[in-house]
Amino acid sequence: QVQLVESGGGLVQPGGSLRLSCAASGRIFSINDMGWYRQASGKERELVAMLTSTGVTNYADSVRGRFTISRDNARNTVYLQMNSLKPEDTAVYFCNSVVKTTPVSPIKYTYWGQGTQVTVSS
Repeated sequence: QVQLVESGGGLVQPGGSLRLSCAASGRIFSINDMGWYRQASGKERELVAMLTSTGVTNYADSVRGRFTISRDNARNTVYLQMNSLKPEDTAVYFCNSVVKTTPVSPIKYTYWGQGTQVTVSS
């Protein structure tokens, strides 16, 4: 099994910054994509940012230029630096990871963190 543990959420004023972290642990042979999704109240879960193992990034249009995703492969950790936060960024943020658990099987599994609340309000 693989566990994803997020941290760094909280309450911040508009224009402020937060940094989310997500550490993966457990039966990990290799990690492909690591990323962040969010779900606002009454809305569907949406992609915020994704980073592949080869360094390719993908951002939602609504956060491009304000948010930066990065990862520390040695620590199996992904980060989301969020700047210039807006009230519409308020949501539960979920870490996502695509993991290969053994060297012999080509199967990859998708894991989710438990979510961390980000609230942007004055």
